[in-house]
Formats: sequence, structure tokens, C-alpha cells
Amino acid sequence: MKKYILASLLLAFVTTVSAQSFRYGYFSYDAVLKAMTAYTVAEKNLSDLRAQYEQEAKRAGDDFNKKYEDFLDVQRDLAPTIRQKRQAELVDLMEKNSAFQKEAERLMRQAENDAMTPLYRRIADAAARLGRERGYAFILNTDNHNLPYVDPTMGEDVTEVVKDYIE
Repeated sequence: MKKYILASLLLAFVTTVSAQSFRYGYFSYDAVLKAMTAYTVAEKNLSDLRAQYEQEAKRAGDDFNKKYEDFLDVQRDLAPTIRQKRQAELVDLMEKNSAFQKEAERLMRQAENDAMTPLYRRIADAAARLGRERGYAFILNTDNHNLPYVDPTMGEDVTEVVKDYIE
């Protein structure tokens, strides 16, 4: 929603100001981000962390399956109270596994946020510095079809320059 409001405001701004009175830049945020060496490191660390969580979830799932199979093998021979106790243990184990998976997902989102926020900040700072130095009225992000058309005679693609500013 914020993107659409921003785009509408920019469109209103562009239509009210003469094309000769301002300059603007545009770049691919994604291309700049992926060109950063810190991005490669962050992605590797996140991938390693994700693999650890997946391995633990698999281990817990295998443990549950083993206990469930063992229970199925002996349930007919168990006294009702013992059978209920083991069923309750299995339900508890299943709930703990589910809670672990939810917590792991939350922790992964937090780790991604913690890893990427400084990179996003570096890109934003580089774009701001570039904008001030070159006298741009604004710099736009071309990713995700946010900018379907750009007249290259009125603006400048600064993707490569932003990459240079962040390294």
C-alpha cells in the first residue's frame, strides 16, 4: 500500500514540475544488494542456520515417528491407563515439535532481518549520498515492476554507481 501511495505522490510531483527543472536517478535495489560481498556472507550464514533448524526438525520428527510406531506395535497389550499416558506423551511431543517449528520460523525471520537491515541501510545511505552529490530530486527503485517505464533522457540509471558507493 505504501508503494502505491509513494508512486502516486511521485507521479503527482512529476506532472506538476517541469522536466527540465529536476533530475532523477533509478537503480535496481536487488542488483546492488546481490553485488555486495556482505550479502553473500549473510546468505551463507542464513543458509547454514536454516539447515541446522531443518536438521533439528527432521530429528524431532523422526523421534516422534519412532515413538508412534512403537506405540502402535504395543497399544493393544497395554493397560488403559498406560495407553492413555503414552498417547498423552505423543500428543505432548507433537505439540512441542510444532512449537519448535513455529519458533524456528520466527527466529529465521529475525535472523534474516538482523542480517539484511545493515545492508539495506548501506544501500539507502549510498543512494542518498549519490543523490546529494549529483543533485537528483529523487532516486527510484526499478525492482518488482515498481517503475514500468523510465525515459532515459530525463533520468539516469545509477545501479553501477550505487554498487561502487557501497564497496
